[in-house]
Amino acid sequence: MNVIELHAKVWLSLQQRRERLPHALLLAGQKGLGKFDLARQFAAALLCETPTADGAACGKCLACNWFAQGNHPDFRLLQPEAMVDEGESEEGKKKASQQITIDQVRGLDDFLSVGTHRGGLRIIVVNPTEAMNRSTANALLKTLEEPAPSTLFLMITNEPTRLLATIRSRCQLVPVPVPAPALAARVLADAGVQDADRWLALAGGSPLLAVEVATGAGGGQGAWLASMIGKLSDGQKIDPLTAAAELEKSVKESKGRVLLKHLVEAQQKWLVDLNLAKNGLPVRYFLPHQATIAALADAIPLARLIQSYRTSLRQRQAAEQPLNPRLFLEGVFLDYRALFAKDRQ
Repeated sequence: MNVIELHAKVWLSLQQRRERLPHALLLAGQKGLGKFDLARQFAAALLCETPTADGAACGKCLACNWFAQGNHPDFRLLQPEAMVDEGESEEGKKKASQQITIDQVRGLDDFLSVGTHRGGLRIIVVNPTEAMNRSTANALLKTLEEPAPSTLFLMITNEPTRLLATIRSRCQLVPVPVPAPALAARVLADAGVQDADRWLALAGGSPLLAVEVATGAGGGQGAWLASMIGKLSDGQKIDPLTAAAELEKSVKESKGRVLLKHLVEAQQKWLVDLNLAKNGLPVRYFLPHQATIAALADAIPLARLIQSYRTSLRQRQAAEQPLNPRLFLEGVFLDYRALFAKDRQ
C-alpha cells in the first residue's frame, strides 16, 4: 500500500487545492503517518508534466526523472543533516546536526531569486518544521511573510504546538489523521510484520512508526526498546545507574538515529499505561505487558503517577538541549524509582 492509498482523503484535499494553491501548506499529524512521503508525492505531482488521472506524478516525464534523481531545479528540501547523514562515529569528527540551520534557510535566497524552470512552480519541503530554533524559524518567517511568486512551501510537523504562532498563521493547515486500523494493519502486513495490534498500539496507531519499531529499523529500535521495557518493568528494583549506562550506550551506537527524546517518549507511554492500569483500564501502548504494568501500578499512589507524567513532560523538553546524556538518564531513572518509595508521602 502506498501513502496515497493510506491517506486517500488527504490526497483528495490536496488535489482540490491545485487550482488555487496558497504559498504554504502545513501537513500536521503524529509521527510515523507518512506525512513526508505524502508531501514528496504531492511535490512530484505538481512538478510533473503529465500527471495521472488521480493527480499523481507520471514517473516517466523529464521532470519526474529529475525529481527521482534529486536534482529538479525547482525543488528544495530543508531537513536536519542527521536525517540524511548518519553522522561520524570517529572521535573528533562533528556529528550531523539534529536541527534545520539558519544557513540552510538563508541558502534559499538564491533559489527564490531566479525564475522557475519553464515558468512552472517552485516547491520547498520543510521536514520537520519544529526542528528549528527561534532564530532559524524567524528567518524562515520572513520568507513566508513575503513569498516569492509561483512558490509553495510544504511544511511538515509532528508537533504543531511547538511552532511559532506566526508561522502557523501563514500556512493552510492540512491535518493528517491516524488511518483506520484495517488500513494500518495492511501496511504492516505488506512489510511482513506479524502481531500488528501490538506494534500499532506501541506506535499510537502510526503504521510507518510501527513497522520501524517492529523491524528494529532506525538504529536498533528493537534492542533499546527491549532494554527500556526491561528496566521499567523492574519497578522499585531498577538500578538507575546501570539503566542509564545501558541506554546511553544504545544512543551512542545508533549514530544519531536513537535520541534521548525517543527514550523519554517511551517512558511517557509507560507512565500513561500505569495511569490507565491504576484506574482499572486496559493499557494503551504496551499490550503484552498488561499484567506487569497493573502490578506496578498497584504499588504507586495515583497522585504520584500524575505528578510523574508532568515531570516527564519537562524531561522531554530538556532532552532537546545539549547536556550530559548519562546524567540526564540517571535523573530520569532515579525519578522513576522514586515512584515506588514506600516512605514517600
